[in-house]
Amino acid sequence: MESLVNRIPGAEVVALSDVLPEELAKLAAKFNISATFSDYMQVLERPDVEAVAICTPTNTHYQMILDAAAARKHIFCEKPLDLSVDKIREINARVQACGVQLMVGFNRRFDPNFLKVHEIVKSGRIGEPQILKITSRDPSPPPEAYIRASGGIFLDMTIHDFDMARYLMGSDVTEVYARATVLVDPVFERAGDWDTAVVTLTFANGALGTIDNSRKAVYGYDQRVEVFGSEGMVTVGNNAPDSHICLDRTGTHSSLPLNFFMDRYTESYLREMQAFVEAVQAHKPVPVTGNDGLMAVVIGLAAAKSGRENRPVKLSELPGGGAS
Repeated sequence: MESLVNRIPGAEVVALSDVLPEELAKLAAKFNISATFSDYMQVLERPDVEAVAICTPTNTHYQMILDAAAARKHIFCEKPLDLSVDKIREINARVQACGVQLMVGFNRRFDPNFLKVHEIVKSGRIGEPQILKITSRDPSPPPEAYIRASGGIFLDMTIHDFDMARYLMGSDVTEVYARATVLVDPVFERAGDWDTAVVTLTFANGALGTIDNSRKAVYGYDQRVEVFGSEGMVTVGNNAPDSHICLDRTGTHSSLPLNFFMDRYTESYLREMQAFVEAVQAHKPVPVTGNDGLMAVVIGLAAAKSGRENRPVKLSELPGGGAS
């Protein structure tokens, strides 16, 4: 919100909607926005609204997107678009039929570190990409109510890594093999979920990838990427509050990684929304499409199926798995 209000030229927030009146009032007062509504349809009815940002629970996305498309509003929506492949395919078809833009909120594509990896791989500087490694670990688990509504680790957490895998390797995933367990908190088992996972990916170009996830890294928000290719390797590590290194009699010391995703990805959230606004203004395609949103969910569903059945799962086994 702060980025849209204060940091993106050409963007103006004219209305807000939320079902929580106190939160809505606080946000409106903070950013001096006078038009507020408990019913989002009132926002869609306004002629001065050209685009909407949907930052609501996943189970509300489907209807909100369809309503926004029908109102001919361009749409930014946080991931995932939905937990159903059929609903996402309907969303994409409806958006296209209505002639509006739909951008999915995979903000990590816009992180300067990961963007640099993408640029280096795409340029051919490290040759043909052969092995991808992604580490993604949260500093602490989310609340139980969130866990139960999230769709599970693969559709809530690893979904970012699945999108990054396609983005960095420039190739679609064809097969997933996931091993997952509960090592952090028994609340995940009670919710029918996992908190620790290792995923192996096979790409259409023959390359391989691994992703490791944990819901609790005691040292902070752990986000690292490496791409190994036929002519070299590119890697990025964690962001920290500073880059000091102190050596003394007890060892080598430095600052821990940032401990909150909003701190780690502040710049990427700004760049992401800026890209959406620029695409709408210039009438050009958005950089993260509804099909990107579809494929990340298909990979997530394949990973969950693999984790349950303890076997590799080809994406072609799932509806929508052949899309690209």
